[in-house]
Amino acid sequence: MLNFENPIITCGSISYDENKTLHINKNPKASPFPLPFACCQLLKALTPEENTHSQHGLYFHDGERRVDYVLTYHLKKPGGARSSRQSVYLLTENAVLGCEGETYNSHEDHKAFRRQEFEGKLRDMGLELEKDEDSKIPGVGFVKIHAPWNVLCREAEFMKLKIPTKKRYEVKQSRGFVEKISSLVIHATKYCCLYQLLYEEWANYSVFYKYQPIGLVRKYFGEKIGLYFAWLGLYTQMLIPASLVGVIVFLYGCATVDDNIPSMEICHPRNNITMCPLCDRVCSYWKLSTACGTARASHLFDNPATVFFSIFMALWAAMFMEHWKRRQMRLNYEWDLTGFEDEEDHPRAEYEFRVMQKSMSKDQKSQHKMEKLNCRDRLPAYMTNIVMMLLMIGVTFAIVFGVILYRISTKAALHMSSNPTTRNNVQLTVKTTAAIINLVVILILDEVYGAVARWLTVLEVPKTDKSFEERLIFKTFILKFFNAFTPIIYIAFFRGRLVGRPGSYLYVFESYRMEECAHGGCLMELCIQLSITMLGKQLIQNNLFEIGVPKLKKLIRYIRSKQGAFQEEERQKKLQRYETDHFLEPFAGLTPEYMEMMIQFGFVTLFVASFPLAPLFALLNNIIEIRLDAKKFVTELRRPVASTYYNFYLKKTSNSAFVISFTSDFIPRMVYQYMYSPDGTMHGFVNHTLSYFNVSHFQDGKETMDPLHLGYRVEICRYKDYREPPWSDTPYEISKEFWTVLAVRLAFVIVFQNVVMLMSDIVDWLIPDIPKDISLQIHKEKILLVDLFMKEEQGKIHILEIKKLCNACLNLHFPLSLSLYHFGPVTPAHTDSSK
Repeated sequence: MLNFENPIITCGSISYDENKTLHINKNPKASPFPLPFACCQLLKALTPEENTHSQHGLYFHDGERRVDYVLTYHLKKPGGARSSRQSVYLLTENAVLGCEGETYNSHEDHKAFRRQEFEGKLRDMGLELEKDEDSKIPGVGFVKIHAPWNVLCREAEFMKLKIPTKKRYEVKQSRGFVEKISSLVIHATKYCCLYQLLYEEWANYSVFYKYQPIGLVRKYFGEKIGLYFAWLGLYTQMLIPASLVGVIVFLYGCATVDDNIPSMEICHPRNNITMCPLCDRVCSYWKLSTACGTARASHLFDNPATVFFSIFMALWAAMFMEHWKRRQMRLNYEWDLTGFEDEEDHPRAEYEFRVMQKSMSKDQKSQHKMEKLNCRDRLPAYMTNIVMMLLMIGVTFAIVFGVILYRISTKAALHMSSNPTTRNNVQLTVKTTAAIINLVVILILDEVYGAVARWLTVLEVPKTDKSFEERLIFKTFILKFFNAFTPIIYIAFFRGRLVGRPGSYLYVFESYRMEECAHGGCLMELCIQLSITMLGKQLIQNNLFEIGVPKLKKLIRYIRSKQGAFQEEERQKKLQRYETDHFLEPFAGLTPEYMEMMIQFGFVTLFVASFPLAPLFALLNNIIEIRLDAKKFVTELRRPVASTYYNFYLKKTSNSAFVISFTSDFIPRMVYQYMYSPDGTMHGFVNHTLSYFNVSHFQDGKETMDPLHLGYRVEICRYKDYREPPWSDTPYEISKEFWTVLAVRLAFVIVFQNVVMLMSDIVDWLIPDIPKDISLQIHKEKILLVDLFMKEEQGKIHILEIKKLCNACLNLHFPLSLSLYHFGPVTPAHTDSSK
């Protein structure tokens, strides 16, 4: 919104190339306030002489007109030498001063001509320009732009900008009827050094416990970024109860691990269950008691409290979405954003350029028609999008398959080791290293997929910035979702189910036997994969990359500008403000920040049943993330152009029912306890889930090379599955217990999902989307507008009636005294003219 008491367009940097494509970025050190406020921190850190010199970077050389925007372009002068004279061009509406005659080649001359044409159009709009081609950055020229007050008022009228206002209502009793009085209060809050306030009270790690100054963020960066940080703050706040419940569930698992009967049976010293080899040839028979640690650790995350926590998180997601709707509606009302989503954005420069190319390719007769890009024009881009998206998803699947082969081959290799410690920790070593490899691949592909998604979106040439951002978010989310969640989905729903059985295993490339889960189930492996991926992405990608990459790019840009060769000179000469901001990283949009939170929200809601501590780690990350993003926006990025467009695509999703049903042992335990247990307890559950196999039925060449590894010859080994024993009429066939468990699993998914949906609908019904005070305020404003409209209509009707009466009096030649009685004294000249 434009404050008419101080109408200043914020400073910025606009770079345009030879195709006349504009790239606008606002100055991050400037604010929509006068110089003492915008540059308080800078002036505070400089000497008086430096203060006087630095003001030339924020004002024209006359020291009166303020710089509102800065355009940058590349200079290429003959011989590569830079002129030592200062080239200052003062361009006004009437004259162009200080034009130098320089010999350019044809290409540079063409670019200079286009720049002059563009600058001429800016002057025609009433803007005032000043050039500076003798900056301290070699090869870069600057054009400073000042927008006069009359231009700002004209553009504000065109854009229908409003003054931020508040309505105050009073109810007074007068003459037996209610009189409504509204007073208009203009927001004239005085800010002292807005940039310094944001730097000290927002972009500072020591104030992590404080609420964000969302109002100041909105005033400095615009409504779009203000809404993002408001959403991030509410999301972080809502993670507090989820984290507490998750910690309680984890502590419950720790407290009951010694009372868990299945893990006690596995860890019992007299347990004499001999298990079948985990791989061909090199693996030997092993005792089930060696899996004691894995079984006890699995209980920490796979316990009855997990079901309660899954239901709680589903309701938590519904509560969070409802609270955000209310918060968003309140901010929309306070920031006067209602109605902006219905307005159509201006076309992008790239879209207009393509339309111009299309119109120029048409015949002369059809040039007067309004051209636009249709599906036929975008068909090559659409086909490229489909092919590239499928290719990138295929690359993700191929990498996951490669990690699977790594686990299979590494497990076989470690079992051949002569070190007993290595052989005893094969499972942990393989799981951890595979998860780290997945993390590294995910981090690399995230960057690649982000660039590919942007390139594909540019190919489509969307018409507006809103359409561009929506398409970019869609492509980025699809690619990054598959990249982050494909390994997790494989472990949760596919691993251990495509194995086969002893004597008839499923092989890949006829040599790699498909991997199976440990006896405690795949939930522990899922927890390891999820924790390493989540923590790694948050620590490395979300934190280190966000600060390190902009600083590295800033350093590279500084080195490329050959500033290093002028270090001695720069010690004596201070860079002007727009020259310093030239080295900052341009603002690339909120899509990367938005993707981080969407992927994290997926970790917290989709697979929280396997990792109850996920909300806690998300909370700790977001506490740092808010201040880190704030510091990046304030100090590392150019100030973005303010925008009112916003959209958040988070939906209430829950995958916990499938994780509990098909990944954990919760359903098999319940089925055994209530259907097969002789005493209604969990005693005998482990033996119930193990099938028998006769070792003489191994395929040739697949049996173990060390059959006496346990000190005796094994004739019957056990494996985890529901199959008939070898002495039955249908050996190794799937037993009825398997179908019973499968039926209960499917029934649990249906019941769980319906219960969650019902409770979510109840939450939606109980919590209105619009706060009561806001709805009441909007209702009062509507009544006030209707009253005002009715009064205006009554006034117009009264005026029309008076005019009709006047005309009737003149047409019927009423006595002049009657006219004087109604309309006051009339001079003879008036009487004659009326006749």
